[in-house]
Amino acid sequence: MNFQENLDAYTPDFTPYDWTPEDRDLLAPFVTNLDGLVTVLRNLPPEIAGALCSRASRATKSLVEVLLKEYLHPILQGEDKKLAEELKETISFLRNHGFKNILNNQRAQAFYAKWLSQYGDDSIAQLTGTHVVLWGISQVALKFVEDQRIGIEPLEKSTRYVSYGNKVGGRYLYYIPKPDLERLGMMKEYAETLDNLFDTYGRLLPELIVWLRENYEEKESILEKKAFDTLRGLLPMATLSQVAFRGNAQALEYLISRMARYPLGEFRWLSSALKTELDKEIPSLLLRLGDERSQEYQHYLSERYGAVRSFVKKELHETYKDAFFRAGTKPEVQLVEYDPDAEIKILAGILFKEAHGGWDEALQVVKSMNQEAKRELFKRYLLNRTARWWKTGRAFENSYLRFEIVMDAGAYRDLQRHRMLTQERQRFSAHHGYNVPKELIESGLAPRFEKALVKAGELFATLEAHDAELAQYVVPMAYRMRFYQWQNFRSFFWETELRTISQGHPDYRYIEHEKYRLVKEKFPLLAEFMLVDTNAYSIARRGTEERIAKKEKEIIEKLGKRSAQ
Repeated sequence: MNFQENLDAYTPDFTPYDWTPEDRDLLAPFVTNLDGLVTVLRNLPPEIAGALCSRASRATKSLVEVLLKEYLHPILQGEDKKLAEELKETISFLRNHGFKNILNNQRAQAFYAKWLSQYGDDSIAQLTGTHVVLWGISQVALKFVEDQRIGIEPLEKSTRYVSYGNKVGGRYLYYIPKPDLERLGMMKEYAETLDNLFDTYGRLLPELIVWLRENYEEKESILEKKAFDTLRGLLPMATLSQVAFRGNAQALEYLISRMARYPLGEFRWLSSALKTELDKEIPSLLLRLGDERSQEYQHYLSERYGAVRSFVKKELHETYKDAFFRAGTKPEVQLVEYDPDAEIKILAGILFKEAHGGWDEALQVVKSMNQEAKRELFKRYLLNRTARWWKTGRAFENSYLRFEIVMDAGAYRDLQRHRMLTQERQRFSAHHGYNVPKELIESGLAPRFEKALVKAGELFATLEAHDAELAQYVVPMAYRMRFYQWQNFRSFFWETELRTISQGHPDYRYIEHEKYRLVKEKFPLLAEFMLVDTNAYSIARRGTEERIAKKEKEIIEKLGKRSAQ
């Protein structure tokens, strides 16, 4: 495949950097790309790479700039002259004699080829990984990346902690699929509609903060984040964001293949850019991407849903129109499928591990037990479990639940992060209505909020008639979308307990409370052992800053003790 296809046409029109020559010298050993939106981290200790990537959710700028200004500059400009000199020497050595340069000779390449041929691409690829930073990709692309279930661990820029109301280089940060919009003659309408969403966000933000200040006795920093949280529904799915992740080589290869022939040009650009940067760090593990078999696989990945879509449009659209396209009017959760023998199967799983009989024998033993005996066995297995991070055992994986959920796209972004289950979503659309936060209704700001949403919804309808994939970009996060979750009880315990804590967003807390209520009706004995917070909170993340400061102090003390040993 030609990985340069459409690269120039679909590259995001956004330049985040303005490096000095000195900046470039400092950063060159640690990142593969100083000028683009996709870069691979290199030559960094695991702790530093991990700490840097963890900043993705709160950083307003690129992590490359964070590396420069919060890691390198403080050392070089600090009081410890010896440490500063050692860093300079390290940077100089890596720039002139980096690991790749050391191995850049025929003997080393022959040695590596021997290992690769003997132990197989996948065997090595599963154990070899690297850190990647994607800065300036749309929410549509970001969600597609995060759909990948295993092999990558992404962390994205938050819409709850960072303001999106500022312009960079005279424009708001949203993706513009120029070739497609120019083909449809809709560039002007697209820009006007999305600018209006960001303008509305920027105008409502200070007004909402004033109202929150008058109605909540909280710190200014907490009220500011509450305002970001409340207004994020205005942000379109075209909003440019940042995601950092560590991925093993096999997962990265799959990610590139998933995007290589995707209908959206941004995805094809991202596939190409990602391949280019990874070739600078792990080229030998991506060699087969250019093979004919890989190209056939990429075609399979991109065409299968298109084939289904054309079948639906041709054969089923009229017959099942209401079933396929019914619009929602509010957030909703349905338990559409469950196993009535869930408790029996989970208890059988508990017994199975401690006996030498078969599965059928374990089932029969559980079926002969009365309710109190079952409760006692659950108590012993969970052993006075008092914290949600005390994970339940694998016995809870022996039965499944299927939930169908309609919720706003903004809050969905958090539930999507639960990857050890089966999730499948429909395209982002304006078909299911939108949410208006109660704070906007009470403050009298809702009419302007809704006006911007309606205008975006109208543009969505126009674009969808031409290209349903493309239309996703203009959908604001306040609009709802439909998806299902097929998860075992172990996954259900973890997700529902985590997403109902006091720090959680009220929109997804509502969804998880509904899931818990539905399961409790069917399986009251299991629900007894869940650690679900059913309280209501007017301000999420209460006390978070204090906890972070305390945790930081504890970590510093632990590291100090370890260094002294």
